[in-house]
Amino acid sequence: MDYVIGVDIGTQSTKALLVDAQGCILAQHSHSYKVDTPKPRWAEQWPQVWLDAVRLCIAGCVDKAQVPRGQIKALCVSSLYGGSGIAVDAQIKPLYPCLIWMDRRASEQVEWVREHVDLEQLQAITGNGVDSYYGFTKMLWLKQHQPEVWADTCYLLPPNSYINYCLTGAVAVDHSSAGNIGGVYDQAARCWSVPMLEALGIAPAMMPERLLHSGEVVGGLLEDWAARLGLEPGTPVLAGGVDAAMATFAAGVTEAGNHVAMIGTSMCWGYLNQQVDARHGLVSFPHVFNGARDLYIFGGAITAGASVSWFREQFCQAEEQQGRDSGEDSHGILERAALKVPAGSDGLLFLPYLMGERSPVWDASASGSFVGLSLYHSRVHLYRAVLEGVTFALRHNIEAGRQGAQHLDPRLIVVGGASHSDLWMQIIADVTGYPVYTIVQEVEAALGAALLAAHAAGLVDEAQVHRGWVELQRRAEPEADNVRLYSRLFADYVALYPALKPIMHRLQEASS
Repeated sequence: MDYVIGVDIGTQSTKALLVDAQGCILAQHSHSYKVDTPKPRWAEQWPQVWLDAVRLCIAGCVDKAQVPRGQIKALCVSSLYGGSGIAVDAQIKPLYPCLIWMDRRASEQVEWVREHVDLEQLQAITGNGVDSYYGFTKMLWLKQHQPEVWADTCYLLPPNSYINYCLTGAVAVDHSSAGNIGGVYDQAARCWSVPMLEALGIAPAMMPERLLHSGEVVGGLLEDWAARLGLEPGTPVLAGGVDAAMATFAAGVTEAGNHVAMIGTSMCWGYLNQQVDARHGLVSFPHVFNGARDLYIFGGAITAGASVSWFREQFCQAEEQQGRDSGEDSHGILERAALKVPAGSDGLLFLPYLMGERSPVWDASASGSFVGLSLYHSRVHLYRAVLEGVTFALRHNIEAGRQGAQHLDPRLIVVGGASHSDLWMQIIADVTGYPVYTIVQEVEAALGAALLAAHAAGLVDEAQVHRGWVELQRRAEPEADNVRLYSRLFADYVALYPALKPIMHRLQEASS
């Protein structure tokens, strides 16, 4: 029996699993950590945190599974979108924390790009727009505010690329991570865009020359790392890719029109297509499977699960204490209470823009708000309104995506931590109008990485990849009365942002 290992480096934790050729999970291991937020709207992480977590998780899986190490045939690492990438010197030593996807500090650089770069050309070449979400604006922040770091920077490496270098000694970037940087990648030609790099003032040499598709091999596992992980030296390490696309792949998305919502710390709703129009306001990059043909096109909220966690941590100490006393997760306690609150939270709306917002709003100065509050509303009303607000953000992106999609399947697959909530799955069905399916297995992006590794190692063929390893279960059907109510409320939700935008921006200026 042969096996593979899939790893997913997330924003708040890393997960690894060891599976066989049928997708049976023999062992899994996770390790948690935190995002550094030294200033408002800043979000960064040192790559050593990720490297340590990858080592612990892979070694933990190998130790638990107790399979002959020679039978582990490949390893694939998926990772969070690394924004600026990791600035490394010629010895590939990290020089500065990675400004991750959540970081919104590059607002001045966004304005510079809008004033000095041909935006129509940028959109046409890259398939993406301009916002502080995109890595190329964060790179420009580093250039302006950390000139000594910039001067010593040899490459800017996505998280999985840096991990792959540590494991193999080979420098390469996968196409999904390259495309997600925006601004510097030619979507049609599947290569770095020298004209755009030069227009932005970023040396083309900072982009590693070796670009690989996600299922291609970066190199073999180095001897010292093989010893640390309990694997055979030379074990193939794949290029890997961006976690949202990898989770989508794990859910069986391999054909145009398939679409999935990944709801964890952030929310990413994505679908496959062969072309993109950047004017629709979504993000696009080559898919992790058949990336030479297919584009993964997605939109998302910056703070989805993060909004829920923020509310729970700041306002639900009673439920937190009850959970500690009873051994029950506080989310379960809150969910039972929120089930008694009617759809629409008795006229309460929440904008989940707690770190600015990505698509289709694209406003780093947007801020969160509750609208419609009265003395009648309880903490539980607010909790349900948070779930509904994040789901309205999901629908907002689906509506934008419909403008460019050839078609969308008549069902929505949801993966990530939110899928554990029956209430949230029903809200998603009612707000979007789609029957909601979830994956029976607990892991998503890591399972996609494992499936990609199994395909690369020859353990599964392309037909098996299309069938996938996961088992889907139908979780919620839209309820007609709620669909009508939420459609009216969604119109109000969409109207709130433009109405509040001037006030949001003035408040942002006052606090900066």
